[in-house]
Amino acid sequence: MTSGSRHGGQPSSPTPRVRLVDVAREAGLSKTTVSAALNDTGRLSPAVREKARETARRMGYRPNATARQLRAGRAKLIGYVVGETADVTSVFVESPYFARLTGATAATALRRGYAMVLLPTGSLQNEWADLPLDAVVVTDPGADDRIVDDVLAAGIPVFSDRSVEGRPGAYWVDVDTSAAVRTALDHFLEQGARRPVLVVPDSTTRFHDEVFAAHREWCAEHGLPERVVRVGEPGNGPVVHAVETALAGGPAGEDDERPDGGDGSDGSGRPDGGDRPDALLVVAEASPPLVLEAARRHGYDVPGDLLLVCVSEDVTAEHTEPPVTTLSLRPEAIADAGIEHLVRVLEHGDREPAGTLVPTRLDVRASSVRQHG
Repeated sequence: MTSGSRHGGQPSSPTPRVRLVDVAREAGLSKTTVSAALNDTGRLSPAVREKARETARRMGYRPNATARQLRAGRAKLIGYVVGETADVTSVFVESPYFARLTGATAATALRRGYAMVLLPTGSLQNEWADLPLDAVVVTDPGADDRIVDDVLAAGIPVFSDRSVEGRPGAYWVDVDTSAAVRTALDHFLEQGARRPVLVVPDSTTRFHDEVFAAHREWCAEHGLPERVVRVGEPGNGPVVHAVETALAGGPAGEDDERPDGGDGSDGSGRPDGGDRPDALLVVAEASPPLVLEAARRHGYDVPGDLLLVCVSEDVTAEHTEPPVTTLSLRPEAIADAGIEHLVRVLEHGDREPAGTLVPTRLDVRASSVRQHG
């Protein structure tokens, strides 16, 4: 931090605020013309509009935020609450999905004139009730998360996933989870896999509940056993441990324990033929290079022995050997759709319950493509 003083330790004088009339005088235009140019209103020639804007930029003019709020009747502030992992700082920092979703939401909101305020998970109402929030975005709320109820009770519009569908004052954007899971599993099937294992968080969010349901239905339709390994905690370490459990011949069915208490191996550390998975769908977020390395440590060749798909936004997946197939939840598209809903509600009075289903994207790379001789 600086001391706030200049030569000789004397306090510096505050820089005078540039006023709209100052910009108008400098540009040789009327105050009304400059105002119209900066607010993108009125009938002005492109040359006049650009002259006013360039003069304002050069002089460092900033609109009076308080006056604009009074005119609009809004503070232009959006509260933002990340889901159940946000209270674990290290996990949030290492999550490409939440990082990209948060960044895209903030950038998209700012382009529409709104600033985003990050609220901690588990915030009590008295911690945010005095903030002049126009709306609150809640990502991936858990089944017992009270923040949605508290925000709606305060009369503030909520934007979240499909778990809020049908609630007055709530609007949703979600991914087509069932289609996403089926796309990945169908891809495995097309490549000849018959023993896929799902690695998924032990979570109460709607997304993960739908992952479980879609996987169960798909397995039943194809007459294949449900092979699921749950991850108790978020983060690279716990997810990699769960992957190793799956590769070492972990539970052959959902919530099943091995009756003999063994590791399912043939004595060499590799799973025996009966339990040996031939495909792995890792929904729990982890670094794709770490998942790939775990497979190698357990003696698997990818994709020769094991097909691999990770639900991930991590760009390192493209640069591994082999490159890892990823299922993208498209956080930028979610942010765009969410802010579009928000603007329609706040600025155009569209209060009808509404939602948007965003399609996911399977980026097929070498890790999930069987090599045919």
